[in-house]
This record gives sequence, C-alpha cells and structure tokens, in this order.
Amino acid sequence: MSAWQRWLEHPEKSWVRNAFYQIHLWVGVGASAYILFISVSGSMIVYRNELSGRFSIEWLVNLHENLLAGSAGRLVNGVGAICLTLLCLTGAFIWWPGIKYWRRSLTVNWRAHFARITWDLHSALGFWFLFFIFVWGISGIYFSFPQVFTALPDQGLSWLTQLHFGRLGWFAEALWTLSGLVPAVLSFTGVFICCRRVMYKKPSNPNREQASSVSLLKTKQI
Repeated sequence: MSAWQRWLEHPEKSWVRNAFYQIHLWVGVGASAYILFISVSGSMIVYRNELSGRFSIEWLVNLHENLLAGSAGRLVNGVGAICLTLLCLTGAFIWWPGIKYWRRSLTVNWRAHFARITWDLHSALGFWFLFFIFVWGISGIYFSFPQVFTALPDQGLSWLTQLHFGRLGWFAEALWTLSGLVPAVLSFTGVFICCRRVMYKKPSNPNREQASSVSLLKTKQI
C-alpha cells in the first residue's frame, strides 16, 4: 500500500498525520484560553455600533485588538493569530478519518453520550467553519504585523478587513456573530477531549490515539 492509499484508507497509520496531530493538540491546549476570550469579544464587536449607546465600546475594541496593553497586547494577538492559523491548517489535515468514514465527521450524533457529542462537535464545527476561522487567523496576523502584507494591493487588504469584521450587510453581521463563537466551542471541546484522555489514562502512543478516534467514527451510525 502506497503512502497516499494509506492516508486515504487508514490515516491513523500515517506518521505525518500523527506529527500534525501532536502539533494541533499542544498548540490548541496552550492557546485555548486566549481563543475562548478573543472569540467572545470578537462576536460582541460585530455589533459595536448598536452597543455603543449602552457602554464604552471603545474599551471593548481596545480589549479585543490590544488586550488593553498597547503594542505588547497587539504582539500577543499576533502570536495568537498565528496559533489560530496553525490550528486551522493542522486541523484540516488531521480531520480526514478515512474514505469510509468521512461523511460521519460532518454531523453530530446528539443521541450519544456527552464525550461523544463533544468529539463530534469539535470535528464537525472545525470542518464547516474552517474558512471563517482561517480568515480570522490571517487577518489577525495582518492587524498585528501589517508590514508582512505590504506586497498586497490596497483592495485586497480592504477585503481582508471587511471579512474579519463581517462588514458585508446585516446578514453577514449576524452570521459572523454566531460563527465568531465557534472557536470558543472548539477551544472548550478540544480541551475537554485532551483532559478526558489524561484522566482516563489513554495511551500516549499517537498511532493508538488516532486509531481510537477512527473507532469513534465507526460507531457513529449506531
């Protein structure tokens, strides 16, 4: 069996996937609290004009953009955006469960136990909202390190900014607000999955961990 066939049919046996899995796991754990915070504050900022009459929206914007810490906070946001982008790229790669089971990773089995629902949510939401999260990661890098994007035309940067904040009409604002909470859900479910494995002393062998993940998918139709 070639490496390509092995990845298509038995991705849990691929050493590249296992390496990406470890990166995704530890970056996710390390950035989970940050992603949860920035996700909630970002969803609120979408309606900053409507909220400005109730409290100081400038404070909320400063909190989201600079963590109330000026250039140092902007630097932290840049690192966080890089982590978010890295989680998108590694997550997209390790999401693939094999050619026989990929459709099951698109849905959530709400009748299953809580641990199973958590796994399904992490997998399905990560797939369906990959584009949104990737755009937020890239645009977050731009806001923190604009010099890296100097080669892009002004129109491209303008679109990137509009995509980050959902400035595309009322429907986009509503969609961006709900979608903005997805990284928070992914952060919670990811940490839960990691902690559950530690508590139940799951094997540290990545091949076994990936095989366990696939076994969950095999029982999804039950």
